[in-house]
Amino acid sequence: MLSFLVRRLALSLVTLFLLSVMVFLGGQVLPGNVGRAILGPFADQRAVDTLNHTLGVDRPLLTQYATWVWNFVQGDMGTSYIFRSPVAPFVIDALGNSIKLAAVAFVLVVPIGILSGVVAALNLNRPLDRIISLGGLSVAVLPEFVTGIILVLIFGVWLRWLPISAAWPRDSGFFTQLYYLILPSLPLFLVLFGYIARMARSGMIEALDSDYTRTAVLKGLPWRTVIWRHVLRNALLPTITVIATQTGYLIGGLVVIETLFRYQGIGSLIVTAARGKDFPMLESGTLTIGIVYAVATLSVDFLYSVLNPRIRLGSDQ
Repeated sequence: MLSFLVRRLALSLVTLFLLSVMVFLGGQVLPGNVGRAILGPFADQRAVDTLNHTLGVDRPLLTQYATWVWNFVQGDMGTSYIFRSPVAPFVIDALGNSIKLAAVAFVLVVPIGILSGVVAALNLNRPLDRIISLGGLSVAVLPEFVTGIILVLIFGVWLRWLPISAAWPRDSGFFTQLYYLILPSLPLFLVLFGYIARMARSGMIEALDSDYTRTAVLKGLPWRTVIWRHVLRNALLPTITVIATQTGYLIGGLVVIETLFRYQGIGSLIVTAARGKDFPMLESGTLTIGIVYAVATLSVDFLYSVLNPRIRLGSDQ
């Protein structure tokens, strides 16, 4: 187990290193001049050059990259060019907001998606199976902004059941924040429901047709025991992968949802930083998303090794 997780951790570190290089170089190719973007188009060129030198953006790229990575590892994300204050509080607050929204969406979609997939598999080729499969596929292909606008019109404008903005009042409690996050989480639910339900359905169908399931049935075990002890344990392995891979999307890919519902998450923060050529904010925010994604992937590897020791043992051979 330890050697398996160490190899996975090493692979994650290599991935994060490559991501940091791409993020850094991607920030450098953005058009415009940092000093000019901060001081404005009418500022004196000498003032622009002085500011660029103060910020260190005129140093060699390798020096800038090494300094940024070393400071990031120590917990220093730098100073924002736009807000003229440390980046870390902005990234932490925005990440916390995105995690809240992702958590609400996950709490809704994971159990409902898995249950729907299981029900569809147990009713294979019956009307209920077709309804779940076609319905999940239909809503999954719709872009978030389309479903988001439709849901805003229905629940926010016409019925007035839910607020159309996710910006809750200051000092709001847990349940008030949850109330404001229900509507933004629904488009995410619709996007992810189809994937999770289809993966759970496919895993269930494969597990139900396996030899160990036939053996358990021939032993005379009750059908409920066969499902709980033998089928679900193996059927949900692919579903766990889908859920984990969507974690990175939920944390960092919510730009449309955050813009539509005026929500201050990590996605909208990165967009703001890219527009203003705020390199410390852009690079630190993107790398933070990569770290979250890497942690989610490692968690899946650990769960895989626990639920299916053959995967772990096979990697040692």
